[in-house]
Amino acid sequence: MAITDDLRKTLSDPTPLYFAAGTADLALQQAKKVPALVEQLRAEAPARIDAVRNTDPKAVQEKAAARAKEAQATLQTKVGEFIGALDVKKLGETAQDLALRGVGVAAEYAVKARETYEKVAEHGEQAVKTWRGEAAEEIEDLAIAVEGKPEPVEVHDDEPKPAGAKTGPAEEKPAAKKAPAARKAPAAKKTTPSAKGE
Repeated sequence: MAITDDLRKTLSDPTPLYFAAGTADLALQQAKKVPALVEQLRAEAPARIDAVRNTDPKAVQEKAAARAKEAQATLQTKVGEFIGALDVKKLGETAQDLALRGVGVAAEYAVKARETYEKVAEHGEQAVKTWRGEAAEEIEDLAIAVEGKPEPVEVHDDEPKPAGAKTGPAEEKPAAKKAPAARKAPAAKKTTPSAKGE
């Protein structure tokens, strides 16, 4: 029974769908920025090409050689310091410390990933609500245009009732059934029938 409940909970959880919708919405927002970036690159490209053409290859080669010598000297110094400070006991403590730090960093990244997932899912939920709201308004406007404005249904209580007629909540149910379009139920929260055949 626990497996069935877990499956039902997993399949009825709309968060992954909201995450996908949020991702799609964010991608659309970023895609809208692309034309401006292309124009910016198009405007900057000639200046960059001229800068590359005007550089002296010898100057670039001298800079690269100087950086390589500097990096080699730094590397030799660091290797010398490492060999001089090599202590087996200290090395073991350092390895253990690094392992613990790695676990801490991994846990921190996991928390950040979960927070980001939840933020994107919330964004997706808002996007879906917006999409549904806009669609519902469009359908409502279309229905009003086709059918005209709906007239309110009036219930007269002053009419005499037969002796066996019921009064109370039973009379209210048919009036509530006349307006199913007013009720909005989230489509993502559908439940599957249980194995008992309810």
